[in-house]
Amino acid sequence: MLSKTKVGVIGAGKMGETLISSLLEAKVVKKENMIATAKHENRAEAIATKYSIRTTLDNREAVKFADVVLLCVKPQTTREVLDEIKDRMTVKQLLISIAASVTTKFIEEQLGKPTPVIRTMPNTPCLIRKGMTALCAGTHATAEHLKRAESIFQQVGRTIILDEKHFDAVTGLSASGPAFIYVVIEAMAEGGVKVGLPRTIATELAAQAVLGAASMVLETQEHPALLKDAVTTPAGCTIDGLMEMEEGGLRVTLIKTVVKTTQRAGELISG
Repeated sequence: MLSKTKVGVIGAGKMGETLISSLLEAKVVKKENMIATAKHENRAEAIATKYSIRTTLDNREAVKFADVVLLCVKPQTTREVLDEIKDRMTVKQLLISIAASVTTKFIEEQLGKPTPVIRTMPNTPCLIRKGMTALCAGTHATAEHLKRAESIFQQVGRTIILDEKHFDAVTGLSASGPAFIYVVIEAMAEGGVKVGLPRTIATELAAQAVLGAASMVLETQEHPALLKDAVTTPAGCTIDGLMEMEEGGLRVTLIKTVVKTTQRAGELISG
């Protein structure tokens, strides 16, 4: 779908570089059909050398080259970048944004023309192709535009199409979620250390337990409560651990954590 498409990555930061690397490695986009921008010369040179693609400090130059523009910038700089490139964007191009909390309406208003816009919300496990990305279409984007955008993010993990009204919740649960799970893994590993395991082994056991449990949920499509019950044998040790978790309020804390993060996601930028 993208083999002949020219792709411009605006902002070759961590996620921008992840998309560059994955699209090239999967041979979805040819090197000669990709351009990336960076704020600083040394970063642009490093990306050009590492991936053998064209780079520039000029966002407008990248937009002029591209058929698909990947907007990989921070929410707080989105307005500035859109104002910079809007004169170069055309209605025949597709703009795909990964900026958290920035709505398709905001982007469309800043561009001032009926350019197709797709909003996405990936998370950091995309760095190892284990990510989750939610996508939605703006007013002028078609099903074909959405399919094209999805084909990009399928290179870095799972994808899901959602109504845009859910995107703050996606940010709170999916985009921020890995940070919450890292705390869980760290805490479980600390428990392992407390009962005598070497830290490296405790961390590996905890991380693999989380990975295995997550895979069970995704692959069996069973409700997590049913999978939990399957581990919890009568008068066994697991039920004692679950009682400690409930007494400590872990369930409620995690629920409130997602709610609070979702609320904050809606405050990052107006529009």
